[in-house]
Amino acid sequence: MPGTIISVSCDDCCLQETDACEDCLVSFVLDREPEDAVVIDVEEARALRLLTRAGLVPALRFSSRVG
Repeated sequence: MPGTIISVSCDDCCLQETDACEDCLVSFVLDREPEDAVVIDVEEARALRLLTRAGLVPALRFSSRVG
């Protein structure tokens, strides 16, 4: 869907500050600062999904906190 944006913020992730952060796709690919949100578009998400399926990068483990 053109114009669709996926936004992943560590503050919204239920796995924040767990061992999962160390192997998170967001930090692996972008080497982000701990408090930075990462925004990727649908085409980038598709590319990351293909890289993950090929075993080239770890899977995105983000899961929104219930709240």
